[in-house]
Amino acid sequence: GTKEGCGAGDCGACTVLVDDQPTLSCLVLAAELDGREVVTIETEHDPRVARLRDSFLAQAAFQCGYCTPGMIMAASRLPSGIDRDAIRSALAGNLCRCTGYPKIIRAIERTLRRTGRDAAKP
Repeated sequence: GTKEGCGAGDCGACTVLVDDQPTLSCLVLAAELDGREVVTIETEHDPRVARLRDSFLAQAAFQCGYCTPGMIMAASRLPSGIDRDAIRSALAGNLCRCTGYPKIIRAIERTLRRTGRDAAKP
C-alpha cells in the first residue's frame, strides 16, 4: 500500500489522490481531508490505477517496490499522448532508489498508449 518514505515531501512514495489530484500524504493532516475524496493504490474502483498496476506487473516495472504505489498514483492522472520527457518531468518528485526508471517509464507509456484516450477519464 501507500508508503511513507521520507516524511518531508521529498520522495513521492506516499502519493495518493485527494479530490483527483496527486498529493503527498505525508504533508497532509487527516483533519484536512474531512469531506474530500481520497484514492489510494488499494482503491479498487479506479480504472486508471488498475490499468497502471497491470502494466507495472506486465513490464516488471519495480525492484523493491517501495516507490511503486507513489509512481502509479502520480502517473494515474497523466494524459495520453504525452512523450517520455513529459512523463519524466511529471514524475520528477517520485524517487526510485533502485533506479528502475526505464521500466517505470515504459509501463506508463504502454498504459497511456493502450488506453488510446485521456487517462484522466475513467
